Amino acid sequence: MSITSVIKSIQDIMRQDVGVDGDAQRIGQLVWMIFLKIFDDKERELEVIEDDYQSPIPEHIRWRHWAANDEGMTGDELLAFVNDELFPALKELEVTEVHSRANMVRSVFDDAYNYMKSGTLIRQVVNKINEIDFNSSEDRHLFNDFYETFLKNLQSAGNSGEYYTPRAVTQFAVDMVNPKLGEKILDPACGTGGFLTSSIDHLRKQAQTVEERQTFQDTVLGTEKKPLPHLLGVTNLILNDIEVPKIRRDNSLAQPLRNYSRKDKVDIVVTNPPFGGTEEDGIQANFPNNFRTKETADLFMVLIMTLLKDNGRGAIVLPDGFLFGDDGVKYRIKERLLTEFNLHTIVRLPHNVFSPYTNIRTNVLFFEKGKPTEEVWYYEHPYPEGQKSYSKTKPIRIEEFDREKAWWNNREENEYAWKVSIDDIKERDYNLDIKNPYTEEEEYLDPEEALARYQKAKADVKDTKQKLADELASIMKEVF
Repeated sequence: MSITSVIKSIQDIMRQDVGVDGDAQRIGQLVWMIFLKIFDDKERELEVIEDDYQSPIPEHIRWRHWAANDEGMTGDELLAFVNDELFPALKELEVTEVHSRANMVRSVFDDAYNYMKSGTLIRQVVNKINEIDFNSSEDRHLFNDFYETFLKNLQSAGNSGEYYTPRAVTQFAVDMVNPKLGEKILDPACGTGGFLTSSIDHLRKQAQTVEERQTFQDTVLGTEKKPLPHLLGVTNLILNDIEVPKIRRDNSLAQPLRNYSRKDKVDIVVTNPPFGGTEEDGIQANFPNNFRTKETADLFMVLIMTLLKDNGRGAIVLPDGFLFGDDGVKYRIKERLLTEFNLHTIVRLPHNVFSPYTNIRTNVLFFEKGKPTEEVWYYEHPYPEGQKSYSKTKPIRIEEFDREKAWWNNREENEYAWKVSIDDIKERDYNLDIKNPYTEEEEYLDPEEALARYQKAKADVKDTKQKLADELASIMKEVF
């Protein structure tokens, strides 16, 4: 049976359980179980490699003890074990060091829940998961492909979509930032880990030895505040051969900026922070007075500028609203960005890249810390030929960025690319929303604005017709 068929069977079983309500619970239920199976398969591998390997999980609650036997406990006995023994023990694992397997497991289960009410159906799900061998290279490869599709499909699962950035966007951003072995890479709002796994893929191509492959075990870092994407992200990195993923369960904005020291600085930041979100007053207080705002994406921009080392590089996905926003805080953020950083490139993405979660237009900003901006290059990413939008069945693809990649190191203006000097940007009061001068941009309006314009146009036409009628009546009166 294929991996996809196994997962579909699991989902069909879960739908029979009265305790699992909706996609979010189904995803949460499925992933903590898969996590434990992957963790156990990894431990079997480690037991062969390391003579003295000790599991952080007590023997009686390890997957192999209660789940691996298809004829093992089931029904009420299994349900009671999961609720009364398994979860309490995993949530209270003894942690001796921050970056340890025990800490990783405990952080994953801090906010995980068993939603299923039937021990018989739990057993059926467990048996299906046991059909996947995560130590088999073929099964592993197939499941990696499935997991990527699975995360992508979260876009149509309500708010879960905010956790996933299209793989083509994360891969392009990472390729252009070009992290090197030994450099510390951070995504402070990592969601399901897309930027981190793209970074791992990029580093893996450079690693020639076991020692070099070991370096990025400790240099790929993430933070995620919500429990479900944190669980998805940790599992994603384990699937990508990171033994102990360094993804903290925390809000990156919750620490005062003044508390960050040199040891917290990183070489590279790649991220897509939540946009449209707002933060409470307590979070704002962590930032200097002139950068305090409730807007989440703006605060992340200030955080990133703080965390990058000198000569550090960044790529961040931001909506158009950041580019043209002219309130005091946005103005000051952009002023600092262009003064202390070289904002060398803005890739303007078209509508619907994040469809169906949002059709807001987004941009990827690329910058380096340590020298001021002299000019900003813009590149307007076009739709593929014959395509007028993106959708779930026609998403953005990495091959589409070949044009940008070919242009990147040999920059010339063309129908998609143009540059703007820092003096022009200052004259615009740091408005970075600069349209492509070589094309007439098709304007997209939200329904309310479109209706308002339509009604105004109707009123204008009526008014013009009345004026013409009055003028005609006046002329006729003079003639006769």
